Amino acid sequence: MLIKIVEKDDEDYKIGDLVGELKKNSKIDESGAIFTFEGFVRGKEIKHIILNSPDKKKTEKKLIDMVKDIKEKYNIYEIAAVHYIGKFYTGDTLFLIAVLGSHREETLEAMKDAIEKIKYELEFKKEEVSNDGTKIILAGG
Repeated sequence: MLIKIVEKDDEDYKIGDLVGELKKNSKIDESGAIFTFEGFVRGKEIKHIILNSPDKKKTEKKLIDMVKDIKEKYNIYEIAAVHYIGKFYTGDTLFLIAVLGSHREETLEAMKDAIEKIKYELEFKKEEVSNDGTKIILAGG
């Protein structure tokens, strides 16, 4: 199971790494779908963003618990997820997720649910720095 909160420059994961992990799952022969998502920094007006968690270990534990709940809710086989923290520029990857399931419908729904829960329920502080100043956005907690 690959589920991590990672400092941007400490480890580098790509979608293919997550898919590779899922394809090692013992249920791969029963699977019919893998869906992936990569969230990255957007915005012409943004100079950079700084994304932090007040307690990285607690946030990672909550991420692991969310993944377990989503796997049970949708009866899917596995989820791999990596969320980065640190300083980011336009185009930099913030979040990766890959979901393995037996059929496309529940696998896609599980991924959508995971993306929304992770975005809104994990405890992060995001500082968006632009020409107009700094905007602070708090999520989760």
